[in-house]
Amino acid sequence: MAFGPNPPPIQAHICVKNGLEAIAFYARAFGGKCPFHQLAEDGKRVMHANIELFGSEVMLHDEFPEFGGDVLSPPSRGGASMTININLPKPADVDAAVDRARLAGAEIVMTAQDTFWGARYGRIRDPFGHVWAFNAPLKESAA
Repeated sequence: MAFGPNPPPIQAHICVKNGLEAIAFYARAFGGKCPFHQLAEDGKRVMHANIELFGSEVMLHDEFPEFGGDVLSPPSRGGASMTININLPKPADVDAAVDRARLAGAEIVMTAQDTFWGARYGRIRDPFGHVWAFNAPLKESAA
């Protein structure tokens, strides 16, 4: 299903080259699940995919220059223009997420470290050019 019953108010929809490879990478690196994907008529490019990860969802598609060039992958644009931030519950989760992504083929952009804003934080660049940040509070908040 391309559109569930309760979509979040803001949702990332990323563009990649080699969508099927990206889906496989996100499964290895982030434990992502792909409950839905639709291939284009060429049988190679992903028209649309929903990737469930970290308790949320990211949508994904391949480049389709034949439909206009307003949405392209980071390599075609010369780099990522945003960071996808993942908030995790514990500082150790940040280290584990960064390491799992590295082992799956991501490049560490910023090693996991304690920050001035009171979080454990690290960033990776996936093989498709997207930058992902992992963030967790150093102290439990008093709710």
